Amino acid sequence: MLSHTTQRTQTSPKALNRRRLPGRGPCMGFSLGLLLAACMTMSSTAAAHQPAPHEQPQGRLTVSAHHTLEVAPNMATLSARLWERTPVRAVDSAREASPEALSEARSRLEDRMGELIRTLEATGLPRNAIQAGSLSVQPSYVQGPVYADGQPDRRVRTQLTRPITVTLDDLEALPDLLDALTTASVDSLDGVSYDLKDRTAASDEALGLAIDRAKAKAALMAERLDIRLGRVLQVQETQMPSFQPQMMMRASDASAKEMTSEYRPGQIEIDAEVAVHWAIADE
Repeated sequence: MLSHTTQRTQTSPKALNRRRLPGRGPCMGFSLGLLLAACMTMSSTAAAHQPAPHEQPQGRLTVSAHHTLEVAPNMATLSARLWERTPVRAVDSAREASPEALSEARSRLEDRMGELIRTLEATGLPRNAIQAGSLSVQPSYVQGPVYADGQPDRRVRTQLTRPITVTLDDLEALPDLLDALTTASVDSLDGVSYDLKDRTAASDEALGLAIDRAKAKAALMAERLDIRLGRVLQVQETQMPSFQPQMMMRASDASAKEMTSEYRPGQIEIDAEVAVHWAIADE
């Protein structure tokens, strides 16, 4: 009997492998445990982020405000041009302007530019306030006589041009500076533009006044609606402070020398706009 019992209790390794079910190893059990723990964590996190049934979204008040700041300009920029031209020639001519004609025109132009710069410096302008531009060369077409068949005789000449720009910090000296330009016989006076020496300070002032306007509008709306404003949730600059220099004189031919001695720069407008969001405080 003892021998028979021993045979029943002993089992071969192959038999043990047959009894072991597939997918029930220790590694699979560990993975299932991690998966269950992760699911429980995600469920608890989602539940924590869900608002309670009695919670309502916080109210907010949004106000947009715009302000236009008018500032008197305190600087001016003048632009003028000098040019010289070669003799006229036929358009269909294969011959271009001769080197001698170009050299003579450029020599006359450089002499006039030097004289103009010396005249401007004599008015008390510093060197860094005068900017003489580079030379440009381009054809200038001239309307000639009309032939018997009705076709005009087109002619061309070469024009050599140099621009000059003057920056003026003292607006009271503007009439004298314009007189100096016309006395020097500039060929074209392109205009006078007025500007500000410190644009940043003026822009900041315009932005601050726009914010003050938004606060005043929000206070008025809260009073009329019988609500109480909370903290500021968001501030957005919907339009950056911007302005354009004022052009106070149109481009004109200065050869006529008919220029008034009275100049009024007017005001420069700077626009700024903001949007401010306030929370509505609970009572």
